[in-house]
Amino acid sequence: MKTLYLERSTGSCRDGRWVDELDLDGVERIVIGTGPGSFAGIRSALAFAQGYALGKPCEVLGLPSACALAGEGRLAVIGDARQGKIWIALFSGFEMEREVFQVNQADLALSIPVDVQVVTPDESRIGSFLRETFGKRYLGGRTPTAEGLRRFAEANPAILKPEPLPIYLNPAVR
Repeated sequence: MKTLYLERSTGSCRDGRWVDELDLDGVERIVIGTGPGSFAGIRSALAFAQGYALGKPCEVLGLPSACALAGEGRLAVIGDARQGKIWIALFSGFEMEREVFQVNQADLALSIPVDVQVVTPDESRIGSFLRETFGKRYLGGRTPTAEGLRRFAEANPAILKPEPLPIYLNPAVR
C-alpha cells in the first residue's frame, strides 16, 4: 500500500512547495504528524489530506509529531507549550511510554526519569534551559520529519489513529 507521510509541526516548507513535490499517484493512505507544534502547519497538512481523501479512496491517519524523533533507547521529546509550560512525550525505542502531557517549567526535571535522554524540536526557544537542566542528557535540537514518522509508524502501526486531530495543549494565544 502506497503511503504518504506529512510532518509539518515545525512549520518547515512554509513556501508552499511541499504540495507540489508530492508523488500522489496511487496513494492509498496518508499519515499526518498531529503535533504539538505549528498550528498552521498541522492544520494545512490535515486539510490537504482530508481534501485529497474526499476525491480518492484514501485512508487518513495521524500520530503525534514527537514520534518522528523516537527510535533508539529511552527518550523524552520536550517542547515549549508557552505560558511557562512544557510539553513532554516519553519513548522507549518505538514504544510510546507516555503520550504528550504538560508540566510547569519549574517541574520539568522531576517529570523525566534519570535514565532518559532529552531532545527538543524547540531548540531556539528552550534549548539553553534544557542544556542547563539536563546537562549531558540533553542531545540538542531535532526536527520531526516525514521519514521519522514513517519509521515509527512501520515499527508500531498500532499507534496510528483514524480521523486525526491536532494536539491542542492550550487555548489559542492572541
